[in-house]
Order: sequence, then structure tokens, then C-alpha cells
Amino acid sequence: MKLVEREEELACLQALLDSAVLGRGKVALVGGAVATGKSALLHVFAEQAIERGALAVTATGSRMERDLPLGVLGQLIQDAPLVPEERDRALALLNEGARAVLAAEPEDTGGRQIDAQTVHVLCTVLLELSERYPLMIIVDDVHHADRASLLCLAYLARRVRLARIVMVFGHADHGRWPDGFFQTELVRQPHCRRIQLTRLSRAGVAALVEEEAGRETADRLADEWYALSGGNPLLANALADDYRQLTRSAADEPPDGVTAGDHYGQAVLSCLQRGHEQTMRVARGLAILGEPESLDRLLGLPGPDVGRELHSLSAAGLLTLGRFRHDAVREAVLAGTDAQERADLHRRAAELGYDLGSSPAVIAGHLLRAGRVEAPWVVPILEEAARSALRTGRVEAAVDYLRMAWRECADETQRAKIMTMLVRAEWRINPAAPTGHLAELAEAMNRGSLRGVDAVVLARALLWYGRFDDARDVLEQLNRPGAAADPETAAELVVSRLWLRATHPPFLDRLRHLAGDQGLATMVSVSVSRRLESALALAEVLTRGPREEDMDAVERILEDSRLDEMTLDTVENSLLALTYAGRCERVAPWCDLFSVEASSRQAPSRQARLAAIRAEIAVRQGDMPAAEHHARLALDIIPVSSWGVAIGGPLSSLILALTAMGKYDAVREYLDRPVPEAMFQTRYGLHYLHARGRHSLATDYFALALRDFQQCGDLMAAWNLDTPGLIPWRADAAEACLRMGQAEEARQLVQAQLDLCGPGATRGRGAALRLLAAVSELRRRPPLLRQATEYLQAAGDRYELARALFDLVEVYEALGEHRRAKTIAGRARAVAVECHAQPLAGTLSRADDPGAPPAVPAGDMIDMLSDAERRVAALAAAGYTNREIAAKLYITISTVEQHLTRTYRKLNISRRADLPLVLEFGDQLVV
Repeated sequence: MKLVEREEELACLQALLDSAVLGRGKVALVGGAVATGKSALLHVFAEQAIERGALAVTATGSRMERDLPLGVLGQLIQDAPLVPEERDRALALLNEGARAVLAAEPEDTGGRQIDAQTVHVLCTVLLELSERYPLMIIVDDVHHADRASLLCLAYLARRVRLARIVMVFGHADHGRWPDGFFQTELVRQPHCRRIQLTRLSRAGVAALVEEEAGRETADRLADEWYALSGGNPLLANALADDYRQLTRSAADEPPDGVTAGDHYGQAVLSCLQRGHEQTMRVARGLAILGEPESLDRLLGLPGPDVGRELHSLSAAGLLTLGRFRHDAVREAVLAGTDAQERADLHRRAAELGYDLGSSPAVIAGHLLRAGRVEAPWVVPILEEAARSALRTGRVEAAVDYLRMAWRECADETQRAKIMTMLVRAEWRINPAAPTGHLAELAEAMNRGSLRGVDAVVLARALLWYGRFDDARDVLEQLNRPGAAADPETAAELVVSRLWLRATHPPFLDRLRHLAGDQGLATMVSVSVSRRLESALALAEVLTRGPREEDMDAVERILEDSRLDEMTLDTVENSLLALTYAGRCERVAPWCDLFSVEASSRQAPSRQARLAAIRAEIAVRQGDMPAAEHHARLALDIIPVSSWGVAIGGPLSSLILALTAMGKYDAVREYLDRPVPEAMFQTRYGLHYLHARGRHSLATDYFALALRDFQQCGDLMAAWNLDTPGLIPWRADAAEACLRMGQAEEARQLVQAQLDLCGPGATRGRGAALRLLAAVSELRRRPPLLRQATEYLQAAGDRYELARALFDLVEVYEALGEHRRAKTIAGRARAVAVECHAQPLAGTLSRADDPGAPPAVPAGDMIDMLSDAERRVAALAAAGYTNREIAAKLYITISTVEQHLTRTYRKLNISRRADLPLVLEFGDQLVV
């Protein structure tokens, strides 16, 4: 066995042995903290003494054998090479001495009554043995020896000065002796030497690591190894065992760092078991509290005793700055503690924390681990801890606190309120989690224990899962006179009415009588006021279309909102209002920001709902890959079964995106999945019908598509949600009619959509103008399609823009303007590829005319054009007339003609048809 940083101590012991060999006996007390290598040092010393011709006689003290009279001395006698007569005589004296100690009166101090002659004869046996051989007597953990043995050893130590004996005693610095006589007796002897072991230095640990794991590992991990072990050799070697085990399991490459595994935990317990019982008790208390303050009150021990034990733990390297060096130390201590004792300590810690005014979260953590604690303050503390946890994003902890509070609460009304809080908390993780509580909450509602805001929470949960009959019962009870007597409940009902208007319109009449209480709602709190404003904005967008002042107010709300316990409705309503108002380019960054916050706050349900909104935004931007990504993310974060009627949101976005990209097989997989029938009584059902119709249209099932579009439109009209910003169903229905040869019906649908489009409905107007061109005469189509592209480009919908450009290519081809067709086809193809709209991109590729004349080489000549000339030339190349160019650029027709004349001269061409392809003008094109 190789010792590290113990060379001086070993040399000192060897010098004592050399002196004893010459007849000058010595005594050594080898001290040190627990597990600092005393036993290893004594073992190596014993081996070296044998090589020098000395005789080693060893014994080890044990806490469990401390009450065994003359036990340690008996070990020495048994280990000594005595002749049979000497052994028999010594054993007989040992037995006689042990009987005398056991027969002593209880008030006698153990060992004091042993006969002095017996002590003398037993020690003489060892003294006579040293005359034949140089004798080395080693007793490890001597502080655990019984008092009778200590008396004999002290007697012998006084007489070895002129004998060929060296006596070496290993002891822990903070060990508990039966009394102090032994240490005092030895250190007063002139031939006694004290040797003190300390923990290893950083260099010592590095040397140990190098021996166990190699030089490269030592250079890389020595600092971390030292930090985890604190220089304790036992802990350092245990880390080496864990490292070797991890290396064997990961054969490809060595571990990146040091791992505190099972061997480390066992070494921690070994350190504690070698110490005093009180040391273990203090370690367990510290593992419960996590800090040394108030340990004396927790354990019922005097402060100085606790301080002494903490010093002992620090000396052993288990603590640093009064706390465990590594969480693995704490885990090992707790694992070695009986379950009942752990629960009792946590109970006392909770009571102590309450008395000292600790934070509710700290107290609640102890309560969870204590099991049952009967005190009137338990439930309020758990509730407050849950609210705090929800504010800081520790949702799972909040759920645990609320579950315990519900179990401990005896008041039926309070239990219902706690259950409502639990439903809200569990909903953040997975909407399916609280379904088991809904029946109990419904019963509490019927008994009158669930009222006000909590009843609204129940109604919304029931609506989510399509349990409309149960939700109707709750809403009817809320509608009874006096049910909303308190302002908070009245305000919540006002907000809920607006939410029903936008999401579950068939239930709007259940809260109809509260239509005039909006002013009251704004007075309850800032949070409720913002919820009301955002819900009102969403409802207005869906029923009347967007208003600029409402959208500005919604953006201000988003700037001031964070995803705390109650604001998801505010955020969700605000995001949807902006989305349906056509502000997708501004709302997308907000949605991404809140998604990151939801992820950091351990709220997967919220993250999924925001991902569903982000998918819908991406669809409206024509970013089909992003729409697919966010929709799949929403469905992956929480399972399909947990979405309830809201499944129509992410599912419709996914179907629309996959359809646009031509992934029809993948779409059929999702269309084959059953959806709740109740979904079609919600806004989510409208999206699903629209998406299903778009897929049928793309796969040539025109009648099925028209049926879905018409059903969608009928519901929107019946619910007073018939705005193009929500779903431009008339344009899609018109396209289905066109495919079926019903041109007049298509014209009527398109005109109806154009009549409904307000100033901000650029996306809906662009889609309608594209189809209006399809039902118009050929010569009227180019200007209509150019207008459509302008609106769609302004709306930011790249997919619909690509479709309009494709129609423009076909019109130019039909008019024989092949050069213009090729010009627009290049732009259309680029947009379609950007959207991953493969069916459209493939069709555009076939629209190229290989026989068309090549473009005039532009290169440096185009660079000669001024910005104004380039803008005019780009529009002229795209087919705009001089009058249209003048109107678009806010210049006179004469100025347009002058710009074109100079452009022809610079490019050395003579007519408009010879202008270079549009793409050669860069990003200045506005088709």
C-alpha cells in the first residue's frame, strides 16, 4: 500500500522503532480527523517493522465492544506468539479480570475495581515477550477501547521506557474517551511522542489520482477531485472507485469529470460511523436543515456540543463553510437515516421554521417529507408556498404543496378552493392531469362549497374537454341572482363572457345578463383589467374586424405581461387578436418570447398552447416548414388526448402546412385520427373544417371541400364571427366552385368576401382578388392579379403570394406575353421554394418557355440606372402601364416616360418588351 504525504510521519515511527530495538522503549499517539489515513499508516508501519525483525502485535477498538471488559487487551494477547503455558495463564487472568469487572457494583466506575496484581501479570507477559523479540504494540481506534484495557495499556506504557517495545495508538482527534485519564497519562511520559495527521493537500490528491487513474486524468481532474474529497483520503479513493466504474461502463472515452457515486456515498457513511454517535446525529440534522443555524434547537443539544461536532465534520472534509461539501454527502447521510427518524426530523424542522418565521417554501418542503403534521398553520403555509412556487415557475412543487394542503384541510369550502388551485397548477403541466378532480369539484358546486371565481375555473375546464352539459349546469348556477355578489366574481364572469364569445359562442347566452359590467371589471385589479381588455380586443376582431387603437393597446399589454399564475389568458388573447388582425410580422416575436418563458417556468401546457398559436401565425405568413415544426411541437409537448376540443388548433395548422407542401400521405394520417365531436361547437372546429376543406381541394375532392367550407361559413355566420381575418372561407369556397365549373356562384362568393374586407384585411382581400381575376375576362386579369400580389405582399403571406404570381404567369402565357410570363415565373418559383410549396414550385418549373428569347445581358448596364429609373423599369418589366406606375410611385406620367426613355438609352434597347428579367433588378420589384 502506497501512502501519500505521510513520509514524515512514517519516518518518525521508524525512528521510534529503531530506538526501541536498542532498548529504549517509546510510545506514540497518532491522531487526526476521521478517515485521514491513520489505519493505513499503522498498517504500513507494521509491515515495515516485521521486515526489520520486530514483532507486531495489533488490536483495534470498536464502539460496539466498548462494554467488553479487557477486550482490546485480549486481542493483543491472542495476537502475541506465546508458548502454550504463557497463553493459558494469560487467558485465565483475562477471564478472571473480566468477571471481576462485570460483578462490580453499577456505581463503581468501570475498570477501577480490576485487581492491580492482575494488571501487573498481564502486562508482564508482553514485557517478557519483548525480551525475546523487539515488540511493536499497535492499537487502532484506541478511543473505542474498554476502560479496563486502557488501564492495562497505561500501566504498560509507563514501563516500556527501558524495554524493547514501541507502543503506537491511533485515535480520532474528536473521539470520545471513557474518561480523560488515558491520554493524560500517556502525554505526561517523557518517552511519548504525538503524531498528527492532516488531510491531503491539492498536490497530494493529484498524486493519488495519478496513481489510480493516470497522469492525464490527474492533470485534468485534480482540482475537481480535491474539491469533492476535501483532501480526505477515504473520500478521494472512493471517488477513484466511482471513476473506474464509470470508465468501464463508458468504454469509448473517459468521463468528462469526477462523479460522486455509490462508493463515495458509502465512504461518507463510513466516516460518520467511525465517529461518535452525536457526530452522526448532527450530520443528520444538518442534512435536514441544510445550514448550521438552529441545529441546536432542532436536535435539542447544547450549542457547544453542536459546534464541536460541526468542527469534527469539517476536519474530516465533509463540510466546507458549515455546509456539506457536495450534495452527494447530504444524500448519503439521508440515505443512511431511518425513514421514521427522517420524518421526525422534518416535522421538527417544519415546526422550528414556523416558530422562526422561515419562508413558506422552506416550511412546506419539510412538511412534504414529514408526512402528517397536525397544526392549524399547516394548510395556510402550504397554500402560500404553492402561490409563491407558481409565481416563480416551480409548478411541480406547487402541485405537491396543494395536494398535501387538500389532504390536510378539514373545511369543505376551503378544500374546494384548494382543489381549484390544484387544477390550475396541474393544467400548466398537462391539461389531462386535473380531469380526475372535475367530478369532485362539480359535487362541491352542487353542495354550494364551490363558488365565484373557482366555479368559473371548473366551467372552463369542463368546456375544454367538451363536457358541455356539465359546463352548462355550472354556468346556469353562476347566472343565478346573487351568484356573482362579490366584485372579483362579477369581473371574472365579464371576462369569461368575452372568452366564450370568441371561443365557445354557443354558450354565450349562459352569461348574457352580465353584458354591462365591464366598468366594474376594470376596477378589480390591473391584471383583471388587462385580461378584460385583451379578451374584448379578440372578440372585437372576430366579430367586427380590427381597429388600430385596439391593436396598439394589445401590444402595450404584451409589453407589460409576464407568464405568472393568471396571465396566460391575457397573453393568448392578445396574440390571437393581433394574429387575426393581420399583424403576424409583429406578433411572431412576442409569441417566441413567451414560449421561451413558458419553457423556463416548467409549464409544458402553456408552451404547447403558445406553439399552436405560433403555428397558426406561420401558416398566415406562408412559412409552411415553420408551421409544421410548431404544430408538431405543440402535439409532442402534451399528448393529443390532453388537448380536448382545442386539438383543432394545432391539428388544423399542421394539415394546412402539410397540404401546401404536398405531403398528402402525412395529412391523411392526421385526418384519420378521431376528433371530439364537441370541437365543432368551438372556434377550433372552424379551423379544422377549413384545413380539411383545403386538403380536399388540393386532392381534387371539390364537393367535399365545398361542403366543409360552407359548413364553416354557416357556423361563423350563426356565431357572429364571420370576418375574413378569422377564416376567408368564401375565397376557398369560390375556388371549389370554380373547379366544379360553377363560375357564377364563385363570383358571388368572391364579391361577398371583398365587401366584408375592411381596410386592414389585406390577406383576405388579396386572396379574393386572385379569385376575382379567375372569374373575369382574360384582359382584365393582369391588373386584378397585380393588385392581389400587392395586398398579399403587404400581408406577408408568401404562400398566397406565390399562388397569385402563378396565376399571373398563366394569364401572361394566355395573352402571349411569354417574356413577362417568364419574368414573373422566376419570382413566383423563388417564393414557392421558400415556402416549400413543392406542388406549386413544380408547376411553375413547367411554365418556363425554353423558346423565349434570352434576356438582354444587364450586368454593369443595370448598375448605370439611378434608383428612380430602376424602380420604374422594374414595374414596367412586370407589365404595369405608365399610368399605373405613376400612381404607384406618386409621380407624373411624364416623369415615368422620361425615366423609361433614359433607361432604354442606357440599356441600348428600343422597347419595353426588351427590358431585362425582373430578377435582374434585385429586391426593388413590387409585382
